[in-house]
Amino acid sequence: MANAWKKDNKSIKLTTPKTLFLLISTSFIILTFFYLSSSNPNPYPSFRLSNFPIEPYNCYKSPQSHPIIANLVENVKYPFLFSLSDFGSLPEKPHKNIVRLLKGKLFRRPDISVTIQEVLEKMKGEGKMGVFVDVGANVGMATFAAAVMGFRVFAFEPVLENLQSICNGIYFNRVDNLVHVFEAATSDRLGNITFHKVVGRLDNSAVSATGAKLAFKSNEEIALQVRSIPLDLIIPENEPVLLVKIDVQGWEYHVLKGAKKLLSRNKGEAPYLIYEEDERLLQASNTSSKEIRKFLHGLGYTNCVQQGTDAHCTK
Repeated sequence: MANAWKKDNKSIKLTTPKTLFLLISTSFIILTFFYLSSSNPNPYPSFRLSNFPIEPYNCYKSPQSHPIIANLVENVKYPFLFSLSDFGSLPEKPHKNIVRLLKGKLFRRPDISVTIQEVLEKMKGEGKMGVFVDVGANVGMATFAAAVMGFRVFAFEPVLENLQSICNGIYFNRVDNLVHVFEAATSDRLGNITFHKVVGRLDNSAVSATGAKLAFKSNEEIALQVRSIPLDLIIPENEPVLLVKIDVQGWEYHVLKGAKKLLSRNKGEAPYLIYEEDERLLQASNTSSKEIRKFLHGLGYTNCVQQGTDAHCTK
């Protein structure tokens, strides 16, 4: 019985021209597939611009942060996770969310996450879909609030530790096809700019040294060179942008000036704008809320409402 198959079945001949052609063609297709798969390390294959000045940050090539402390956010309509980049002064004074985690609680709800979801949900209900631009993304609390709702996100963050946390959040929330991260500060000029990183409070890092140290004078501050790019060089003219959030510790005016083309779009196409309007931080960067309001009014943003330290502006 062991040789029955050989006796009862005709052997397969691989020497006919037709068979050889099919074998070679199939092998070529398989090899081509594996070559293309292995030669494309870009984690954002759906995002292409031929004249793009900088490539999105490649999370797959980023050094991995460790340890990673992450958790879900409490009481948001569309749940998401984020990981910390600052742990506080362990073990004397750990980050408040680490304490909550040890008590079995979720991370505290960031106000900006709720605001972003409320604004975008209203737009989604009106049938609008487009891009959310997160300038000063920190660890992604606004970025992921939008991405888990299905919105594409352009997130700008110059601090490596924060970028690593954003990369962690991209994995955790499974939104690598929606979030495009840029390792850059946004401003009104292309080039490099001196940035001041506040150790232990990376969310307070800023272009202005005075602004960076305003709230945490005792923390160490490190000056470093980071890439600077205007939003108008990043956002294509035909890209629908629904919402722009800017939180850059007093550098808001320069970010807005670098987005003049985007903000000059007609009513109905111009983005909803949320930016931090903290007078002390603005003065540290030699600007003021009055100067910003005047600039925006000239672009047609005549409806601005103060909500806490944030301004919400529409045309």
